[in-house]
Amino acid sequence: MDNKRKIRVRFAPSPTGLFTMGNARTALFNYLFAKKNKGKFILRIEDTDIERSEKKYEKDIIESLKWLGLDWDEGPIYQSERTEIYQQYIKKLLDSGQAFYCDHTKKELEKEKKEQIDKKQAPRHICNKFEIRNSKFENKKKGIIRFRCPDKKVVFDDLIRGKLEFNGSLLGDISIAKDKQTPLYNFTAAIDDAEMQISHVIRGEDHISNTPKQILIQEALELKSSQFAHLPLILGPDKSKMSKRHGAISVGEYQKQGYLSEALVNFMVLLGWNPGTEKEIFNLEELIKEFSLERVHKGGAIFNLQRLDWINGQYIKNMDTNELTEKCLPYLPKGTELKFAKKVVALEKERIKKLSEIGELTKFFFNDELEYDPELLIWKKMSLKEVKNNLEILEKKLSKTEDFDQKSLEDLMIPLREKYGTGELLWPLRVALSGQSNSPGPFEIMEILGKEKTLKRIKKAIKKVSL
Repeated sequence: MDNKRKIRVRFAPSPTGLFTMGNARTALFNYLFAKKNKGKFILRIEDTDIERSEKKYEKDIIESLKWLGLDWDEGPIYQSERTEIYQQYIKKLLDSGQAFYCDHTKKELEKEKKEQIDKKQAPRHICNKFEIRNSKFENKKKGIIRFRCPDKKVVFDDLIRGKLEFNGSLLGDISIAKDKQTPLYNFTAAIDDAEMQISHVIRGEDHISNTPKQILIQEALELKSSQFAHLPLILGPDKSKMSKRHGAISVGEYQKQGYLSEALVNFMVLLGWNPGTEKEIFNLEELIKEFSLERVHKGGAIFNLQRLDWINGQYIKNMDTNELTEKCLPYLPKGTELKFAKKVVALEKERIKKLSEIGELTKFFFNDELEYDPELLIWKKMSLKEVKNNLEILEKKLSKTEDFDQKSLEDLMIPLREKYGTGELLWPLRVALSGQSNSPGPFEIMEILGKEKTLKRIKKAIKKVSL
């Protein structure tokens, strides 16, 4: 390949389903490679599958790419608007005899496949060449259009996997169009990559078997081929194919769950790429600087949801509290005041792994009618009578102070803790305030609740243990 060729890569999704993590990682690696090499990142929508392509999926692709910050330089380019271009190339192959109409029935094709499998041969369709040359078969303009793969070796250097070699005779006569108006994937991809001057095709390893077919089509049409890099598949923790039980949901769903776009990008790049250091947290600018195909693994990339949660948690901890509060508002009760929300978010900032957790973790702040078992108020071997006594002492002491900031409250409790015990005093207080066994400390909660609500909740706890 010409080393002076300008870097042009493409991300070419089909709008036949929601935008997945696998799609997003492919887009990310193309984006990083283009930016690293001062090239162009092109978005191509492969929507020639009329039956399965839907506008809602196209919208999901575009919105997800924008949310992730993967802006394209050209596009979106729609294959459905390029039909005339494909027709010209199909005609050229038909006229040269390198493509032909094939009207073999489904039943005949299934029989052929079964016979090949029984003989332990690679399943492929091979039309009888004698039949094509010496009958009117070729002039029957019905059935699908096939490309006659030449009996030659196809060799290319994969930038991740090294030299790969295929025998063209084992590919058979591949289908390239249902008819002149309906081209199929391998044909349109080959034409578009050449026409758009794509320098590098970076895609999943599940496309490796398509690569020799596309190269042969380009050679037959005297078109320039790209360089190829096939990314490892994303696997579940058990090393099986990624599925919903492993977290194979759409990028839009991750967004709804409260993952940050920066964290998702950071996580995705580590699915198959190694920076060569112990560093795990990268922003997009750092990734553009550090990324290289040389550090992409050949083996499958293991999807680890716990690692994603940890990375997302790191981004949340380091985020400006004002910005984080704005992002958390949709997960808090409707009508929550921004000032109050900021206090709540600042308190839980260190604990949440995703934005959606803020609602569950802080729900006690928004509900004065807490439901919990009185037994939860007991610290170790305390009796309910002792719990009640300590809560009454706390109520009396807190009712006499006007300073309800965290520091003042902590200082106020020092002599009481020394006399009655820290656990014996603060455990019942914390449960009375939150109704939970696991929550922030009582001083932080009291500062946010304020004096009136704090005393109200302590009184309700006293009633619970008085029954």
